[in-house]
Amino acid sequence: MQFSKKYLTPLLILLIFEAIAVSLWLSLENIFYLFNFSYIGVCISVGIFLYIRKFRYARNVVMFSVGLYVLVYLGIISHENMQIEGFWYFLFLGVFQAAVIHYAVAKIFGPLLFGRGWCGYACWTAMILDVLPFKVPSAPRKKIGYIKYIVFAVSLIFVTSLFIFKAADIENIMWISFIVGNILYYAVGIYLAFMFKDNRAFCKYICPVAVILKLTSYFSLTRVRYEPKNCLSCGKCLRVCPMDVDMMNNSRSRVNGTECILCMKCVDECPRDCLKISALIQK
Repeated sequence: MQFSKKYLTPLLILLIFEAIAVSLWLSLENIFYLFNFSYIGVCISVGIFLYIRKFRYARNVVMFSVGLYVLVYLGIISHENMQIEGFWYFLFLGVFQAAVIHYAVAKIFGPLLFGRGWCGYACWTAMILDVLPFKVPSAPRKKIGYIKYIVFAVSLIFVTSLFIFKAADIENIMWISFIVGNILYYAVGIYLAFMFKDNRAFCKYICPVAVILKLTSYFSLTRVRYEPKNCLSCGKCLRVCPMDVDMMNNSRSRVNGTECILCMKCVDECPRDCLKISALIQK
């Protein structure tokens, strides 16, 4: 009975994505959305299945499967700007497609269910940063998180300016900005990782998408919860968290609580099984 119950999680994830896929396909009359969200749902479900089976690199498999698809196929081959600039662009056009749908599902409404699961399982920037050698932060968090708000504002100002000044060939500009933006993100992300000895430094201090995710993930139904009864106060969960989240606190306002990427490192490291994923995921 227990064996079958734990495998309900990847099945549930797959069904949710299939529901999104079919709904968008029928409502927008575009079969691409059936393929797109079915593929992502299958990748995530397979990743969770592999994690349950204790495959060490389960999360990396998901990140590269989804991340490369979005970066290479949607971005480079299909010339879609899937960065935050693309979101502003299609939003200003009043067109519900491409980056707008991506943001709505993965970064606005999705986090109400899955928190910042996107950051932990699908981000094409983090898929590279996570393979760098500094998986556990070796120094206290820096007080420079305000930079991501500046980058967020700059992205909005950039796209707004293109519309105000009626830039020629704006569609091509958006694609070029996607390529250049990704190169800069990777360069800055790798530089910060080595500078601070922290793979996720970019996510903490620079990523503009975190501005949206911090708001929506606050209300997430899926969270790591702490059960103090058998806790040894060993601090392992705090030391292994790549996002510096205080896992020994169940409050939604816990330190860095909106930055949990559901990587499961704290759950795996706890010697007394005091940490659990609530709501949708069971171990």
